[in-house]
Amino acid sequence: MLIDLENVQKVGFVDVPVDPTLDLEAEIKRLKKEKNAVLLAHYYQESEIQDIADYIGDSLGLAQEAQKTQADIILFAGVHFMAETAKILNPNKKVLIPDLKAGCSLADSCPPQAFAQFKAKHPDHIVISYINCTAEIKALTDVICTSSNAVKIVESFPKDQPIIFAPDKNLGAYINKKTGRNMLLWNGACMVHEIFSLEKITKLKVHHPNAKIIAHPECEAPILDIADFIGSTTALLNYTVTDDATEYIVVTETGILHQMQKKSPHKTFIPAPPNNNCACNDCPHMKLNTLEKIYLALTHEQPEIDVPEPIRSQALKPLLRMLELSK
Repeated sequence: MLIDLENVQKVGFVDVPVDPTLDLEAEIKRLKKEKNAVLLAHYYQESEIQDIADYIGDSLGLAQEAQKTQADIILFAGVHFMAETAKILNPNKKVLIPDLKAGCSLADSCPPQAFAQFKAKHPDHIVISYINCTAEIKALTDVICTSSNAVKIVESFPKDQPIIFAPDKNLGAYINKKTGRNMLLWNGACMVHEIFSLEKITKLKVHHPNAKIIAHPECEAPILDIADFIGSTTALLNYTVTDDATEYIVVTETGILHQMQKKSPHKTFIPAPPNNNCACNDCPHMKLNTLEKIYLALTHEQPEIDVPEPIRSQALKPLLRMLELSK
């Protein structure tokens, strides 16, 4: 029998081929019901994964959904730090991720040992960390934020309170500009949001003069300076629904365009070009997840995410503080 290597997922020590005749969507729905499992998916997932998810959202919405779910199994179609967050909030539930290699360039840009040393040099500073970080970084943090609530959380502290913001320097700089703060920024960034080309977006705007430029605050400052609207993934989506324009240049990961098109089928959405010729406005980590891997993860209940208890209990505190401040 020939095996399609693209449809093989490593489960334990066994290579498990997926029967190409399977109705994967039907099988995933069956397994979810049979195992009382919930499928949470980020907006940056492939469209077919979004279409079968029980909940689709950005990091804040996904954390809120993970906190309140009654499911026995949480299958997280996203990247590693998102599944870790679900496990931190649900130590007694089984948390699965379709592909353990689905990491995050932003989270990787902040190694825990180096950050701990950086924090120790500034003992008078409190730490606000963007949710796009590892459990170890969360455990070194006073309060977590997302792009949806970052300004609100920063402004919950007195203006004279020194703050370290990690790991995203671009989001941190944007918040500094919005709030008039002078937070100390860790030098981290997202590979996708840093690769957009100002020159190419400007040329694209010439060809689409009526298009509005909408951008995620993880983008670099020159991109944000030309944007008509800046917001979290959910805020960008909502803006395209309520705004009067019919054409948008979207400066974030392309996965969100699926929901934009579904909610506003009469509008045109143009993905912003990167500064090279590859599809680098797609997150390669997010796109590792597939329907085949979701089916296998539910079938074998692997790969499972675990967070050691000392780290989990420390990381839980800033997460709960964020969720409380976000109500």
